[in-house]
Amino acid sequence: MQEVKRILCTLIVGFAATFSQAQELNARVSVVASQVSSSIDKKVFTTLQTALNNFLNKRKWTNDAYGLQEKINCSFLLNVQASTEANVYKASLTVQAARPIYNTSYQSALLNYQDNEVIFRYVEFQPIEFNENRMQGTEPLSANLSVIFAYYVQIILGLDNDSFSPRGGDASFQKANIIVNSAPDDRSILGWKAFDGQRNRYWLAENLQNNRYTLSHDAIYSYYRLSLDKFYEDESAGRQGLMTTLNALYALYTDNQNIMFFSFFFQGKSDEIIKLLKKADPSDKSRAVEILQRIDVTNASKYKQEIK
Repeated sequence: MQEVKRILCTLIVGFAATFSQAQELNARVSVVASQVSSSIDKKVFTTLQTALNNFLNKRKWTNDAYGLQEKINCSFLLNVQASTEANVYKASLTVQAARPIYNTSYQSALLNYQDNEVIFRYVEFQPIEFNENRMQGTEPLSANLSVIFAYYVQIILGLDNDSFSPRGGDASFQKANIIVNSAPDDRSILGWKAFDGQRNRYWLAENLQNNRYTLSHDAIYSYYRLSLDKFYEDESAGRQGLMTTLNALYALYTDNQNIMFFSFFFQGKSDEIIKLLKKADPSDKSRAVEILQRIDVTNASKYKQEIK
């Protein structure tokens, strides 16, 4: 799988990159704290932003060898909303990641997700650390932020690998599940448990690990590798790959209508899907709209109006 990805990414950028042991991510972390009380020195958040950028970009997250051109472009926006007690902060985290499409300069979204259940303790210059064997650290609230970031790193790696090779992301999704099961535990920490809600870190990892939902991985692979990557050379083959994706998603939906994966997969993809279908045959358009209106209800009217 890494070899397939390496060849594709080299073609995308248009030159043969020098093989290296580079880290996996090209991550950009932004920390915003405009809602936090003016009594708190905002410099602490600048320090935190630098620490998180270093944490993501300087750590080796897998044993795979990544060339510089293979790094995954991703961004993390930590919006600190309030301080609940001294050095303890409530925040939301928006995570985005993109994948280059073969023979183009276009980057397609792999992930566009907002996590509203982020709480953590941070003292300025406190190290941002993550130990796979001791995720609780010395204190749950202090460990929670780095564990959340580590979790989304594994989700990003899994999605990226799934998009290049069938079930290529399994190892990363397994790591994400391990993080869920070992995550910091405190009465104020939410998002790691099944009973914390129907759309959270627990359910995302569960959906990506549950063997009942293997069609979700087929859909990820066919959407990127068999559809988007094919469009430059053969639009017809690319659209056929998209129909394969939609049929796989519909088959999954038939027996599992309420799983988190559907809203997660379609987040930020509606405009892209509409463009891919603009020149499709009428029968494919009709079938696509029928499927999309059922499984992506949020954008149902948009599909009906714009895919004509």
